[in-house]
Amino acid sequence: MASVKLAYIGGGSTRAPGTLASFIRQAQNFSGSEIVLQDLDQERLDLVRRLASRMAAAQGADLKITVTTDRREALEGCDGVLSSYRPGGFEARAQDERIPLSHGAIGQETQGAGGFFMALRAITVAKGLVADMEAVCPQATLFNYTNPVNVVAQAISDHSPIKVVSLCEGPIVFPREIAELAGLDPGRVRAVMLGLNHACWSAAEDGGAQYGGQPMIPVLAQKLQEGIEDDWARRWINLAVGMNSLPASYMKYYYFEREMLRELQDKPTTRAQDILKDVPDYWKHYHEQVDAPFPTLDPALSRGGIFELEVAVDVMDAVFNDKGEVWPTNVRNGGAIADFPDSLVVEVPCLVGAQGMRPLSGYRVPPPVRGLLSALGEYQQLTADAAWDGSREQAMRALVSNPLVRSLRLAETLYDELAAAHRNHLPERLW
Repeated sequence: MASVKLAYIGGGSTRAPGTLASFIRQAQNFSGSEIVLQDLDQERLDLVRRLASRMAAAQGADLKITVTTDRREALEGCDGVLSSYRPGGFEARAQDERIPLSHGAIGQETQGAGGFFMALRAITVAKGLVADMEAVCPQATLFNYTNPVNVVAQAISDHSPIKVVSLCEGPIVFPREIAELAGLDPGRVRAVMLGLNHACWSAAEDGGAQYGGQPMIPVLAQKLQEGIEDDWARRWINLAVGMNSLPASYMKYYYFEREMLRELQDKPTTRAQDILKDVPDYWKHYHEQVDAPFPTLDPALSRGGIFELEVAVDVMDAVFNDKGEVWPTNVRNGGAIADFPDSLVVEVPCLVGAQGMRPLSGYRVPPPVRGLLSALGEYQQLTADAAWDGSREQAMRALVSNPLVRSLRLAETLYDELAAAHRNHLPERLW
């Protein structure tokens, strides 16, 4: 099995212990490898290293875990780089959520004006990251988990020779979630999801979405007829039946925009504020476990659960051990989905091995959603361009193209307030 050097950019985050647990669970696939954790907070880095090293020793995992706050030092001679960072932390995400809501618009980590400003901040950091990679590990692959993953990968693939793939569990999780909401067994669902990240739909090709070997949409239609009490579950399943395709859960922000806006405005706190409230408990749990005889993460007290970023670990395993497996990825289209330009980063199944990511071709997104996805694709490209080296004016044009913004006056107001809130994390050209 592969012995490689991997850098984890964001390795001092609340989700880092769960990510290291994912590596430890697959330690036999990375035996003898070194994982370098890099972040800005030395104290938290040291805690994550101690906890991960103790978990690895307790489980007999042959992994070397080191830390540094120096990014270029972490990257030196790496075979792979995992990026999962959040410029400005959850405090910045709270601004992304609160400011749009105060103007009657949806702000979310990857959607609307909130997702737009997360992209600006994330790509500002990514630009420096890939410059460092070009200098000290130009052959390494960047496995990106920083949101919004599609826009980040678009910017990098357009402007850097570094090999990049963005990853997300969504294509695996969304069909299972719909089955659970309908009272079905998620283990019996089979669906190929594709499109854009957080905007994927089940493909009609390969037999379409299946449940127990039969078409799934009629099964969902029957469940609707029988009655589904929960409002959100009923809406999501009704959308799937209406479009004859299983949607990503994030489609609720577009097809039920008014309902979602009302729901978010009625909540006393945003999602980021809820997470911030729990953060001290996460670190308390990690401190407790680092001294435990057999350190074990509690899913209720670990950010994201016991095992985090598992798809990234799976894809790394497939690359470095040349497994030739099919995984959902976000890569340049190259003709895989006929509805998008070849240069656009899309979410599509790829054959993954030592040669990298090869998109499987011959797909179309469902006809009723092509218009929305085309608009989101144009927004993705405009945002990536503006974030990398564009002006404030270019960024404004990208923001107003977002289907959850649309109004020029609203875009101007949101841009002014969010740019001021995130001034410390943006280049001067975007102020």
